Amino acid sequence: MRGGTVRDGAPPVEEPPWRPVPLAAAPPVRGRITADVAIVGAGLTGLATAHHLLRRDPGLDVVLLDAAGPAAGASGRGTGLVGPRIGPAIDRARKRFGDETARACYLASEDWVRQTVELAEELGADCGLTTDGQLIVATTGPAEERLAAQAEAYRQLGLAVEPVDRPGRFRAALRHPVAATLDPAALTTALAADLARRGLRRFDHSPVRTLGGGELDCPDGTVRARHTVIAVNGFTRSLRLPVGTVAPLQLHAVATAPLTAADRALIGPEAVIDATTLAPYYRLTPDGRLVMGGGPVRIPPTTDPAAHRRGWDWLARRLPVPAAVTHRWTGQVGMTGDDLPVVGRIDEHTWYAGGCCGHGLALATATGRHLAEALTGEAPPPLPWHRERAPWLPVTGPAAPLLRGYLRFLAHQAGRTR
Repeated sequence: MRGGTVRDGAPPVEEPPWRPVPLAAAPPVRGRITADVAIVGAGLTGLATAHHLLRRDPGLDVVLLDAAGPAAGASGRGTGLVGPRIGPAIDRARKRFGDETARACYLASEDWVRQTVELAEELGADCGLTTDGQLIVATTGPAEERLAAQAEAYRQLGLAVEPVDRPGRFRAALRHPVAATLDPAALTTALAADLARRGLRRFDHSPVRTLGGGELDCPDGTVRARHTVIAVNGFTRSLRLPVGTVAPLQLHAVATAPLTAADRALIGPEAVIDATTLAPYYRLTPDGRLVMGGGPVRIPPTTDPAAHRRGWDWLARRLPVPAAVTHRWTGQVGMTGDDLPVVGRIDEHTWYAGGCCGHGLALATATGRHLAEALTGEAPPPLPWHRERAPWLPVTGPAAPLLRGYLRFLAHQAGRTR
């Protein structure tokens, strides 16, 4: 562990260092509004759904609602890693789903990365896009064994993920060649701006209180649509949807001042993800900052400043090079008990997509396309997360302390990796 420091003088800014596109203000829902399709959630999933719907049928009347506004949730507060893979590691995915499905899932996840890159390029978004790949690394003996098992599974499935011959400061590493990094807030708001030019009606500060029968009830009005898409990810529980447990998990992240050329060379161009659950993951920005996430998580989320400081300090102590922390922030994602999202139909009017489990940037664009295809009459090929419910998790009730204790244990184990 090299460790970092808090910036001298003023404390770090408690916001990400991202640069969202300025957007025109949007009104809240007032009175009675009708539409062909209503989308709840102005993150990347909801916006991508609108993007693909209007591409397939420009005449559709699509409205977008959010409790705050575009990029206010995880889509604007992530660390900007756009990588492949979702759900269990490839060796466990083979055992759970079989070789054919495991291989199809991985290839699909690579395609999501390409779709996200293509979307950023199509929008001309100034989002600091890089396509240098991603390293999954081992810093302990058990993690090294897990990577060896994964490398063999990738080899047997004929997938282009190979061990790094000389992993340098790591015990072992696998390289995913199809991966990217970007400014998530810039991409999300650039898409929102493009959709406004294409006729999307957006309503901000419009939390949905209840829904049913194709009608959404907001504080000052209602929206009635032939079809509704709920894409609120880590904020699912507030709507009491019948989709199983999509747990709101609060994560921490920090960003540093620009590194020296020598330290940037030591980090390398690829994003780095430690194979140990909750261990640090990090990447460079085009202006040379190091962005890092990982460590202790909170469920349910908290506003306690002391708890946040502990999470940020945990990360600062584990920076791979000495650096001053200039930004620190939290984000809320949706997690499920089996690490797979839920993308399915609630009733004849309503579709749901959530539980991205930290893979939202790549998954969101693909999910938006899937939902648009389903809503306009196609039947996309199903994958394991095309389902109506996630497994139960004890987020509340007598068993909730067991889940929180397990997460503390994982954070403790992650803290020993460096």
